[in-house]
Amino acid sequence: MILDSLENAHRYVTLYKGFSKAIQFLLRPDLNELPVEKYEIDKDRVYAMVAKDFGCKKEDSLLEIHEKYIDIQLVLAGTDEMGWKSITSCKQPAGEYDKDADIQFFRDDPDVWVPVEPGFFVIFFPEDAHMPMISAGQLHKVVVKVAVE
Repeated sequence: MILDSLENAHRYVTLYKGFSKAIQFLLRPDLNELPVEKYEIDKDRVYAMVAKDFGCKKEDSLLEIHEKYIDIQLVLAGTDEMGWKSITSCKQPAGEYDKDADIQFFRDDPDVWVPVEPGFFVIFFPEDAHMPMISAGQLHKVVVKVAVE
């Protein structure tokens, strides 16, 4: 997991294939005005989803993992208190891995909580179980999915 400010995003463009295009999208000057929908950046290898939704309570949420994609989650408005736990420490699956949706849920509690403020992003790799969208208010965020190739 990586947590940083958008102003430092340029430091990560060479970290992984597809990050350059993902970060270029996150630096768009019109990002806050984009409608809620999915945006193709590089076919199915890199795409973004703009979301505006009310957050959930910790007790009503589950940890999630993705095997095929890395998440880059940028908060635009609100505070998303994201939970994290290493996948190797997750012992309570809440179902099987869904290959088509690229997701599996776990009932384990996160080991770490990180309040992510507007202008900050978190990168979750396949080994990072995470619990996003934890907030008492509305969140506006962008999630860029980068394929693990």
